[in-house]
Amino acid sequence: MLEFQDIRKTRRRDGKSLGILDGLTLRPAPNRITAVVGPSGCGKTTLIRLANRLEEPDAGRILLGGRDVRAFEPQELRRRVGLVGQLPFMFPGTVLDNLGKSFVLRRVSPPSAESELIRELLDICQLPNDLLTQDARRLSPGQQQRVSLARTLAAAPEVLLLDEPTSALDRPTADRLTATLREVARQRGLTVLMVTHDLRLAERCAERLAYLNEGRVLEEGETSDVLRNPRHESLRHFLREPADGENHP
Repeated sequence: MLEFQDIRKTRRRDGKSLGILDGLTLRPAPNRITAVVGPSGCGKTTLIRLANRLEEPDAGRILLGGRDVRAFEPQELRRRVGLVGQLPFMFPGTVLDNLGKSFVLRRVSPPSAESELIRELLDICQLPNDLLTQDARRLSPGQQQRVSLARTLAAAPEVLLLDEPTSALDRPTADRLTATLREVARQRGLTVLMVTHDLRLAERCAERLAYLNEGRVLEEGETSDVLRNPRHESLRHFLREPADGENHP
């Protein structure tokens, strides 16, 4: 469904060209969660921003269903490839207003508070029903993070991009949410690409794991295999000292 082919990306910093991604190739598994881990500055967040064209690669192609993402209208692409950022943005209004935003943008009547869709989204994202009438911008960071996820899922994307999706959640809530996401991915045929520094989260949540460093995917495979039998010394070092990866680009 989603494929990165020989992606290259540089940035200008202090008057110099800095390589971020250098020939990266990756195909996240359909109907499953793929986690991307790696040290600070390796390009994890840049990678998922490229997938729905919040940024553009310098070279290479990104395909959605075999079609170059540049062939899609931006609004259509971002509905089909939804991104939940680490610092969620809340639109003015209530939680229900936020959950209906993708419908409003498509000029479709948003679902009511009593609709099956809204109930399902609240259950998936572990949000109480009485939150619907509250001002979204006055919620806690963890609640906003879950509302942002629910709002993205409301658009029925084919690909879900997650940037540190549980950074504002306590551990039990994070574990329950990610377990639910695995079921949602299977049931809805959803491709999930998650970037995280949290190795415990990646091990519990993701069926596949990609290790990103030096601008490329150096290791990829079933999560348990990659974590238990790392081939590259840089991955072995990262697993010994995961604090090296706690910040992201």
